[in-house]
Amino acid sequence: MKDFLFIFRGPAYEDLSLTPEESQASMQKWYDWIGELSAKDRYVGGEPLHKAGKMVQGSKPVITDGPFAEGKELLGGYFIIKAESLEEAAQLALGYPDFKINGSVEVREIMKIPMPA
Repeated sequence: MKDFLFIFRGPAYEDLSLTPEESQASMQKWYDWIGELSAKDRYVGGEPLHKAGKMVQGSKPVITDGPFAEGKELLGGYFIIKAESLEEAAQLALGYPDFKINGSVEVREIMKIPMPA
């Protein structure tokens, strides 16, 4: 099995003006999906990310506010999952509950780099 990273992008829930019931129902879909992945022994872990962040960049690194997503798209969180192939990982991503609010999932294989002794 290989490890894959799911990178979630979409609008921030707090920007959607959801009712408490809608917010709870949305979170329940996430819990259900995590439960399905866990039952298949595919879920390793993951977390949502805070909206605010900093960027450190440049040949003489500078710290600035950001990143700022274009439009309403936000890097909202990640999962690490196990799958046999990129194709299987992409199939597992089909359970992502936020497609209906124009969210997306980037699926990337995690490279294993051996540490020198």
